[in-house]
Amino acid sequence: MGVSRLDVLYRKLLLTKLFIQGWGKPDDLKRIFELRKIVGNREKCKELVPKDYPVFIDKVEDQSDCKIHNGYFISPLEHIVPGILPSESIKARFQFIVPKKWKNHKPVCIHLAGTGDHFFWKRRTLMARPMIKEAGMASLLLENPYYGYRKPKEQVRSSLRNVSDLFVMGAALILESAVLLHWLEREDYWPLGMTGISMGGHMASLAVTNWPKPIPLIPCLSWTTASNVFTTGVLSKAVNWRELEKQYAMHSVYEQEIIRLLEYCGVDSFKMGQEFLKSSLDTLSGLDLSTDILGLHSPEGTSALHSRAGEGANGQDHDHGLDQMLSSVNMQHTNINKGSGWQRQSLHTESLDFMKGVMDECTHIANFSVPLDPSLIILIQAKEDAYIPRTGVRSLQEIWPGCEVRYLNGGHVSAYLFKQGLFRQAIYDAYDRYLEKYSNT
Repeated sequence: MGVSRLDVLYRKLLLTKLFIQGWGKPDDLKRIFELRKIVGNREKCKELVPKDYPVFIDKVEDQSDCKIHNGYFISPLEHIVPGILPSESIKARFQFIVPKKWKNHKPVCIHLAGTGDHFFWKRRTLMARPMIKEAGMASLLLENPYYGYRKPKEQVRSSLRNVSDLFVMGAALILESAVLLHWLEREDYWPLGMTGISMGGHMASLAVTNWPKPIPLIPCLSWTTASNVFTTGVLSKAVNWRELEKQYAMHSVYEQEIIRLLEYCGVDSFKMGQEFLKSSLDTLSGLDLSTDILGLHSPEGTSALHSRAGEGANGQDHDHGLDQMLSSVNMQHTNINKGSGWQRQSLHTESLDFMKGVMDECTHIANFSVPLDPSLIILIQAKEDAYIPRTGVRSLQEIWPGCEVRYLNGGHVSAYLFKQGLFRQAIYDAYDRYLEKYSNT
C-alpha cells in the first residue's frame, strides 16, 4: 500500500521546523527516562496521583445544547519532576462539555489533542458537540502542555523546540489524565473512556496503560511508537537534523551515557539491532572480510546494498532491517577497532538511530503495561498514512491481543478532515462493549 499524496503535499506546505534547539538537556532526558520506568508499570504509577487530587472549576458557560465547564489543576509532573515543565505549562487547563439532559448513565470521554490542536475549539466543534447530539455523551478536552494556554512564549506555533519536550508532554499527559479520571469518578460520571487523533490518540493509549480498571480506548490515526513518525514518516522532513547531528557529535553524553539508559528491547528496537550485530561481529572478527568485499568502502557501495535490499516483496521491511544492520556494524567496529580501516558511519545515520532509540524508550506501547481489557480498544488506522508508518514496527494487535483495528481508505489528512463521524462511531461502539461486559459490576 502506498502513501497518500495529500499527506505529502500538506506537509510540504508547512514550513516550520521541529526540534530547532536540539535534543534537550541531557539531565532532562535522564530524569524523564527514570520516570518512564515508573509510569511504564501500572502498579508503580498508580501511587503517583492521589485519588483526591484537587481539580478546580473557575467558569461555567451556559449553551443551548450543553454547559461548558472551564477548569484547571496543577500538573502532577511539577511535583514529581520539579522544574522539567516550562512555567507556562504547569497549570493544566481543560473544558468539560456536559449535555443538559443525560440519555442513559453519565458517560464521559476524555479527548487528548493531536499535533497543532491548540485550545479547544477543534475538538469541541468536530467531536464534543456532535457526541452530545448523537449519543448524549459528555466530553472532557484537556489542553496539552506546550499548546494553547500552556505554550511557552519562545515556541513558534506547534514546533516543539527540543526532542525532550515531546517526552515531557507525554509524561505530563499520562499523569494529568489520571487526575481527571479520578475526578470524574468522584463526581459520579460513568462510564469513562479516552480518545484522541494522531498524537492525541497515542498519548491517550499511553495514559490508559496506567489506569487500574477496564476502560474504553479509541486511538485514531496512531500506532505503536513515535520513532517511525520522526525517522521515516513525512514529519521526518521537518526535523532540524543539522542541529541534532551537531549536538550529537559535540557532546559524548548522548552516545556514552544516554544510550545505556534505553530499555525497550522488542524485536523492532534500536537496542536489539545493536545486540544482534555485536554478536554477529564477534563471529565475523576472525574472518578476513575487507570493507571492499562488503562494498562499504565507498558511499556507492552502501547505497547499492540498500537498493538491492529493497527489491522484491516487502522491500521496505528488508531495507529497514539492513539499514539497522549497516549502521550498527559501522558503529560497533568504530567502537571496537578505533583507527582501523572501518569508517565511522555517517553522522546523520547515527543521529537517526539515536532518535529511534529515545523515541522507542518513551513512546513505544510495548514499554508500558498492557491495558486491563484490550477488547475495549478500537483503533482507527488510515491505510495510506504517510505520517504514521507501520512498516518495520510491531503491530498493535501483537502487543495488545484482543484489541480491534479498523482501517480506512486514504491517508492521515483526508481521514482527519472527512472521517470524524467514523471516529465517533468507534467511540460509541467501545462504550457499548464496555456496558455489555461491566454494567452489572
